[in-house]
Amino acid sequence: MPRLTVTWRKSAIGYNKEQKDTIRKLGLRRLQQSVEVEDTPAIRGMIAKVSHLVDVKEGGA
Repeated sequence: MPRLTVTWRKSAIGYNKEQKDTIRKLGLRRLQQSVEVEDTPAIRGMIAKVSHLVDVKEGGA
């Protein structure tokens, strides 16, 4: 399955709890951290919800 690299770039302070929860559910724990996730429709939806806070690269690291 294809992979995506998601990097948390902007703080979630001042954003609603749902967006903060989405960041956590993507596996991100601290600012500037990157994680690899599978490219599924569910993950794409989560990324779209917090696209203003994260950067996404196609493929693995």
